[in-house]
Amino acid sequence: MNREEQWLLPDGVEEILPERAAAIEQLRRELLDLFGRWGYQLVFPPLIEFLDSLLNGTGRDLERETFKLTDQQTGRLMGIRPDITPQVARIDAHSLRRSAPTRLCYCSTAVRTRCQPGGSRTPYQIGVELFGHAGVQSDAEVVALLLDTLALAGVAPVTLDLGHVGIYRALVRRAGLSAEDEAALSDIYLRKARDELDAFLSELALTTELRDALAALPWLAGGSAVLDRARAELAPFGAEALGAIDELAALAAFVESRYPAVQLHIDAGELRGYHYHTGALFAAYVDGNSEAVAKGGRYDHIGEVFGRARPATGFSADLRLLADGRSGALTQGILAQGDWLDAGFAAEVNRLRAAGETVLVTLPGADNDAKALNCHRRLVNQSGKWTLESF
Repeated sequence: MNREEQWLLPDGVEEILPERAAAIEQLRRELLDLFGRWGYQLVFPPLIEFLDSLLNGTGRDLERETFKLTDQQTGRLMGIRPDITPQVARIDAHSLRRSAPTRLCYCSTAVRTRCQPGGSRTPYQIGVELFGHAGVQSDAEVVALLLDTLALAGVAPVTLDLGHVGIYRALVRRAGLSAEDEAALSDIYLRKARDELDAFLSELALTTELRDALAALPWLAGGSAVLDRARAELAPFGAEALGAIDELAALAAFVESRYPAVQLHIDAGELRGYHYHTGALFAAYVDGNSEAVAKGGRYDHIGEVFGRARPATGFSADLRLLADGRSGALTQGILAQGDWLDAGFAAEVNRLRAAGETVLVTLPGADNDAKALNCHRRLVNQSGKWTLESF
């Protein structure tokens, strides 16, 4: 390895320098304070754990994104978490075991084997999870907190994409598709491949009405008016599909009334995280970025493997993306020139620090350049009295 290669980082991995780190850290504190005011309690799931626990239940969908290694103490396989949400679900179901709704939040690093172009393999994931309530009201709470999060971070203008996997699930159940056909169909939906969809549906034994409904669903997208079209086209297929549309309509009306500046986009055929989510889906986008800056939804079965399939909804985001538009000015300090072994000097430095000041003590023989050390004042002793002078 040559000298240049010694400093290379893997694709999707970055180091955060002081100015940007300051901006990210300030936003982290502000957002966790925001979550706390909403009643969300902070948890710290482990970075690494046994693989069979980490990838239990819906976590199996994350296997390809999970770094694996052998525990030298037990010989068992361990994994580094690629996503924090399943771990928080375990905390709710196994460790806390509350009967009342539980609101939890987190902010920590996840590690992934791969990333989308321009994305990160080490996202600094921040998010909230609400367990123990199945109604649209809890979805609305999480959507509101997501939008308040983006507003606090200064992310604007925002387009919110709303969907509901229950619409597709209702049609698939009515069609009686095999697991293999359902998986193939959902993949076509995700790619919105119209010609492939028409060809696939033509090979299935379906009524004309059901085939037309499945063919139309991926293109039931647009403003709130698309919900009327969805009701009209899916009315023959029972209360399950209409109930999902009603939940989607309630969320859309909530966003339009409370967040009029947010551009709303309805996608009745959205299947992002189809095997993971069970109800409403939401994702926030900003101009010029094809990837969501925050996303979430309902996932009511995530706790089953831990013995408590409590209803759940939540969202997550990469804190570093949210902080991209923020300035990262470092706190200016005081340059204190003196002998750290001098009790009087040390006492004055400690007094200033206790008062909230940033104080850097000069080091003998070092280049104590005030500008390089980000100091705009200095501590000097004049006639036996410590005073501050501006540079």
